[in-house]
Amino acid sequence: MGSGRASTGQPFPADFLIAIRALINVHHSIYPRVPPQGIYFEALVEEAFKRIKKPFTRIEGTTRNQPRHDLLVEGTRISLKTETGIGTHPELIAITKLCTTEREPWAPAVLIERVLEHLGRYDVILMLRAVWGPPLIHYQLLEIPVETLRLIRTADVRPVGRRRGRGSLGADVCGGETKLFHVHFDGSDGKCQIRDLRVHDCIMLQAWDLEIRG
Repeated sequence: MGSGRASTGQPFPADFLIAIRALINVHHSIYPRVPPQGIYFEALVEEAFKRIKKPFTRIEGTTRNQPRHDLLVEGTRISLKTETGIGTHPELIAITKLCTTEREPWAPAVLIERVLEHLGRYDVILMLRAVWGPPLIHYQLLEIPVETLRLIRTADVRPVGRRRGRGSLGADVCGGETKLFHVHFDGSDGKCQIRDLRVHDCIMLQAWDLEIRG
């Protein structure tokens, strides 16, 4: 399975990684076959930071469903993502909702600008992935470089698919001759999705196996 780039240690130090792994294990003691997702993962990350930081350290969650960072820790704006379904690929990352760009006009230049505006609202993306291989779940906790996603600005976005009405748009995003990921603007719900981002191009913070029980 993909190992990812080496961890830089910041803003996710070793004691944070120990704490979040322990809390995920506690989660599984209650929900044996359900990885933490969405607001549950957000709560675990916030709790992990609270356990390792000094009293009065600034740790703030944000209002649910707002188009901004999920957690603010000592001035660092963190976006939290999960990919935990049965079909999670061990080496290719999918972000089903990077952001929503459903306002008109539905035009490539406008959509790209909205994504770049959204990416400017946080400093780092932390993602938890669950790769299923019963009787084990292989967990990957990784940092997705925001600067890599900013390369969307270079994409030649064009119509894809045959949907009636407002059509979907998409493009491969490359670094030199190498495809880094695919960006997809879904015409049905206005979401910007990221597909086929390689684990190898992200920063692997830690990976471990957990036995599925129950």
